[in-house]
Amino acid sequence: MIRPIAEPPTTIRDMVHDDLAMVSDIERRSYDFPWSHGVFRDCLLAGYQSIVLIRDDCVTGYGILSVAAGEAHILNLCVEPALRSYGYGERLLDEMLFRARAASVREVFLEVRPSNERALALYRKKGFHQVANRPAYYQANKGREDAAVLAKKLVIAD
Repeated sequence: MIRPIAEPPTTIRDMVHDDLAMVSDIERRSYDFPWSHGVFRDCLLAGYQSIVLIRDDCVTGYGILSVAAGEAHILNLCVEPALRSYGYGERLLDEMLFRARAASVREVFLEVRPSNERALALYRKKGFHQVANRPAYYQANKGREDAAVLAKKLVIAD
């Protein structure tokens, strides 16, 4: 009998200052134009909902959520490149949506590169739809790239 290999247990917790080096490293390996260590530090200092996914005692993904005036904005969601397509991004997104609902948020927004097909597929799966386009929003290797602005209305339980 062949036994399936068990996935290592994972947890999601609040990001702390000691996570910033690992978060910044994942960010640098994931994007041509990454956020700096200082941007992540500033998100923590500003009190944004910042979370990390832990697998094998290491940070393997993270998410940053800003909440204000009944709205939330997903500022960053990223998983270690070698661990993509295992559902970790979906787990992080689900946690951010849970936290948004807990904060009585009625709608969540985000920007995503139209060329990021994997991210677009995840967001559509979770009920996000495009509400706008931001021309030349992202820096790109050749000029600028637009951003698709996506939104999802949340149902708040009474």
